[in-house]
Amino acid sequence: MVQFKEFRIVMPMSLEEYQVSQMYMVMKMQQQSTNGAEGVEVLENRPFQDDIFGRGQYTSKVYRLQSKAPAWLTSIAPTDALVMQEEAWNAYPRCKTVIKCPYFTKFSLTIETVHRADNGTSENVHGLNEDQLAARQVEIIDIASAEKDYWSYVIGSSNFDFSKFKSAKTGRGPLLDGWQENCSPVMTAYKLVTIDAPYWGFGYRLEQAMLAGERALFVESHRNCFGWIDEWFGMTVQQIRKLEQQGDCLLNEKISRPILLTDATDCEQSCSHNSERQVTQVIHT
Repeated sequence: MVQFKEFRIVMPMSLEEYQVSQMYMVMKMQQQSTNGAEGVEVLENRPFQDDIFGRGQYTSKVYRLQSKAPAWLTSIAPTDALVMQEEAWNAYPRCKTVIKCPYFTKFSLTIETVHRADNGTSENVHGLNEDQLAARQVEIIDIASAEKDYWSYVIGSSNFDFSKFKSAKTGRGPLLDGWQENCSPVMTAYKLVTIDAPYWGFGYRLEQAMLAGERALFVESHRNCFGWIDEWFGMTVQQIRKLEQQGDCLLNEKISRPILLTDATDCEQSCSHNSERQVTQVIHT
């Protein structure tokens, strides 16, 4: 059965700041989670233009997540069942991500994201019809919440205490109860997850597990976006994009895959020792 769930993540930053924070966060989390056996392999990372999204950045990645598979899944499938293929079209403030699993060929997961300069009060940013609205579930995620579950530990859990946190560069924080109501600047990432695993006997359980995993990833990644604000604040999209390309090469070296070519630029130059030092500084900041 196809499931629709919309996650609304309110953030204490502007739309422009969020774009930089998200790019920085993705780059840093990918580097931290990738080693010789597991992690992220970047196949493509290039500009695109089409009639649907306009201009943006297209990425194609493979996620190897064998150790994160729940025990019940490994009892019916091999450990490589959590090798995921991801395609993403990032035309900020709109983005679309499609995730497939080669082992479960009928499985599909789509994440459509709209970013708005509000505090999570827009009711139908995705333009759903009446039937879709009736089937949709909505959850507002509070990045300041300290609640944890099984998937929080599987995905990873940062130790930020936003009830005491204060940014040195921006003065933002702490985030106390009800912070979303009076926060300025503020924006919301509206993420509509559509998931379908039409398998008799375990399809619904697989859908619920993937939804829970995506939720935990949304929580962790957005907590990091704000928790790392003093690392990325003041950087530009162009600066992040340069580090991102260098980091993609290093990711593929880590996981022992062919070096990525993002454009006509020689990747050997992108992965020079100087570039590696820059990305390493970001990872260990």
